[in-house]
Amino acid sequence: MQVTVSRISPVVMELAVEVPVETVKQEVEKAYVTLGKRAHIKGFRPGKAPRDVLKRLFGSQVSNDVAQSIVQSTLPKALSENNVTPISQPAVEAGAVGVGAVFAYKARFEVQPEIESVKFEGFELYRPKVQVDEKQVEEQLEGLRQRHAQLKAPEPARDAKAGDVVTIDFTLSVDGKEIKDGGGQGIQLELGAGQALPELDVALSGKKAGDKVTAEAKFADNHPRADFRGKTGTFHTSITDLKEKVLPALDDEFAKDVGSFTTLIELRADIHTKLEKAAKDRAETALAEQIVTKLNENNSCDVPPSLVQQQCQIMEQEIVMQARRAGQRITQEQGQALHASILADAERKVRAGLLMAAIARKHEFKVNDEDIEKGLAELAEETGKNVAKLRAEYRAKDKRDILIGMILEDKILDFVESKSKILDGDPPAPKASEEKAPEKASEEKASDKPAKEKATKAEKK
Repeated sequence: MQVTVSRISPVVMELAVEVPVETVKQEVEKAYVTLGKRAHIKGFRPGKAPRDVLKRLFGSQVSNDVAQSIVQSTLPKALSENNVTPISQPAVEAGAVGVGAVFAYKARFEVQPEIESVKFEGFELYRPKVQVDEKQVEEQLEGLRQRHAQLKAPEPARDAKAGDVVTIDFTLSVDGKEIKDGGGQGIQLELGAGQALPELDVALSGKKAGDKVTAEAKFADNHPRADFRGKTGTFHTSITDLKEKVLPALDDEFAKDVGSFTTLIELRADIHTKLEKAAKDRAETALAEQIVTKLNENNSCDVPPSLVQQQCQIMEQEIVMQARRAGQRITQEQGQALHASILADAERKVRAGLLMAAIARKHEFKVNDEDIEKGLAELAEETGKNVAKLRAEYRAKDKRDILIGMILEDKILDFVESKSKILDGDPPAPKASEEKAPEKASEEKASDKPAKEKATKAEKK
């Protein structure tokens, strides 16, 4: 077998393979022997049809099968012998199969670019200050009180106001026609909490249980339902119940109810610790984002399109899941616009990943058993899972590879950070020409989170 390796571009290679006549002859003979045993041809007993009859009836099929068989058996060997690792499925262009001729084919595929050196030293990075004040602790405590509030009918009975929870039955009409799937029964809404359209929220305020309320609201031009866009909907609503939220007292008993605390002081300390850790994590995330940016600014290299598309899919899935958790739905049109908007960010992240991999190879970064155990312990702390259970889960090769990748990425980020100049505070605001649209900036922030944080989210699902 003769193999010629060509680099079509920094990220695309092609193998031209020639398979000798004898190999082709053997494969063709084997194919006809197998075909002869199973072919049912009128006028001939099984396995007794002459070769020329088989060729006339199945010649084209045999040629295709032989070509496919030869490619499948020779391509892995050709790649291995030439130390080539595709990162995309090879596209094969096969020649004709002839008993007395060599068989030739070409296989084209994407590969990682050859990166000889990476500029990563001397970056100027900004670490946001980690500050947790008493106001933040109070906000968290108030959130806990809200989540542990009890719902009770107000005594004496009164009109609904902000903070009350009303239960409603409603129907929806658009352009005078009732929308069959647009209504609901037994729907609970907290007034003033943004859970309902503003017009409906206002209409329900000041009403009592048993009242019927009609409210009109104009739907946004980009509403998820195309038949609602820009139109006015009429809500015919009945208030079936009205409850007020009774918040628990902020004392030691409350601390015992919400967790394994004996005093309110312990609960406050725990909240402060968690807020501080979250702030530190955000600071590290900010540094990681800056490193990704600096690597791209100081190093140019081509990126394989297939890796960019994979990264796009990851980023899109994360944004879609965030939307679902917020009760929003992304339409097909919005999805297409989203893909276009994050394409450049995906390329930037892939390039940074390739550059960090080059740094890891040059400086021989390794992940040992101690690193893995430390990583599992951190995951256990962040997800609340038992370390032994996580250890069992991560014995599977795919999950273990993910964990190793996360640990390796953290090591490289720490290494680049150690070679940088770290300044306290937020980075300078970008120039007007460099500012990103708000939605794009938020997508970038989500996509550039450290791998460890992404894994934590995956574990919690």
